[in-house]
Amino acid sequence: MSQDSPSKEPNPHGRPLRAFTEPDYEPLCRDLAEVRANIDRLDNELVRLVAERAMYVKDAARFKRDAYQVSAPARQAEVFNKVRALAQKHDRGFDGLEEVVDATWRAMVAAFIANEQKYFNHMIDIEEKP
Repeated sequence: MSQDSPSKEPNPHGRPLRAFTEPDYEPLCRDLAEVRANIDRLDNELVRLVAERAMYVKDAARFKRDAYQVSAPARQAEVFNKVRALAQKHDRGFDGLEEVVDATWRAMVAAFIANEQKYFNHMIDIEEKP
């Protein structure tokens, strides 16, 4: 059985086996190992940014009155519309990028809301001063 057979992982240092038909497509990497190294680099940065976003989500709980405000459906819709527009703005030729971004943000926001609710439930009310 050859090293590039369908039953095995692709050779990360092998030559490309397929080509895009788009005439203006320019390859980004020499081999799959370079593709993976760049994806790993971006994953590190994305997780760092998600961790930063998480702390703002945690802080937001201080400003909410109840579970409805934690879920903030109008704000969710605003965020989803904004990131879809950002996907259009930043798209460099990936068909379906808007759908990927939308699905990613919906999953991320749902997980953040669940965690924000946990924080909210363990907070104390601050007495309002006249």
